Amino acid sequence: MKPLKIVVAAGGTSTERDVSLVTGRGIYRALKELGHKVILIDVFYGYHGADASEASRLFEAERDWAEDIKEITEQDPDLEDIRAQRPDPSDVYFGKNVLELCRLADIVFLALHGGDGENGRVQATFDLFGIKYTGTGYLASALAMDKYYSKLVFESRGISSPDFSLVKVTDFTPVRNFPCVVKTRSGGSSVGVYIAGNEEEYRESLRHAAAYGDEVLVEDYISGREYSVGVVDGKALPVVEISTSEGFYDYKHKYQDGGAVHTCPAPLSDDKTKEIQDMAEAVYHALEIEAYARMDFMIREDGKIFCLEANTLPGMTPTSLVPHEAEVLGISYGELCEQIIEVSMKKYDGGK
Repeated sequence: MKPLKIVVAAGGTSTERDVSLVTGRGIYRALKELGHKVILIDVFYGYHGADASEASRLFEAERDWAEDIKEITEQDPDLEDIRAQRPDPSDVYFGKNVLELCRLADIVFLALHGGDGENGRVQATFDLFGIKYTGTGYLASALAMDKYYSKLVFESRGISSPDFSLVKVTDFTPVRNFPCVVKTRSGGSSVGVYIAGNEEEYRESLRHAAAYGDEVLVEDYISGREYSVGVVDGKALPVVEISTSEGFYDYKHKYQDGGAVHTCPAPLSDDKTKEIQDMAEAVYHALEIEAYARMDFMIREDGKIFCLEANTLPGMTPTSLVPHEAEVLGISYGELCEQIIEVSMKKYDGGK
């Protein structure tokens, strides 16, 4: 790939902000090592060191844009504190010079996770400004991010997913079956996901979930093993099995060293491997995703596969799944980043 001017967009104001920054750091350093002219910017804080007229020079600057990024902690970020620390008092999502810098780039590598970075709003804004970006467009982003609507799509396409109800967080109507899973309608990294084993835990889960929105999905709990499959340009990567020493694959287990064990390729039969890969590709096409995504699954003890959700901007941290799956195919982290850029560019050249 010829050298490109690339903005890596990270940060933002979602509960997955810290994950996004570490993802952005990895992508930034990998692309820079490959000879690209790369800027890493926090889309919420922006860049205050130069006027827009001088911004083009930043692609040539000798500096480490990732030097201040810290590791992910066990706690999701304090968003009120983050807003209070913004260099300017604006309530606009994009910080100073962000859109100007993005317009100067050949492409923006979206390292955002959750919130407006993954629900289609940033993608729609970039479309209006004529900014090229990695990953899928605004509609598929919105569908995948809203777990209720994505489940309706799954149902319409015959894709198995846990039975569910859409519930107001103020509705304490008893649940018929325990254990159950309570999850926010829009979210990621397992933030706002709870497993309730009885009515008291269910009520407590609803109270916690109220911090993330007015509605939650209450799903049947699937007893079995967890798997994930990345899909790049419509083609499934190797399947990875996820196991934890205790509890479920929550925020802590996802991003702390030793929090989970990833086995790739997963120890499945050839037939079962193909079945779950085919389902991952079916989800990709059902939601009309472009470029790449990651699908999460449970395989019940009787062998039935259930799709939990689709992630249109999957993590690219040192513990993330998609880089691990690509590595099994001999694709390095940097090569994967360039591949994501190449397949994303298809949105802008007629899908070729």
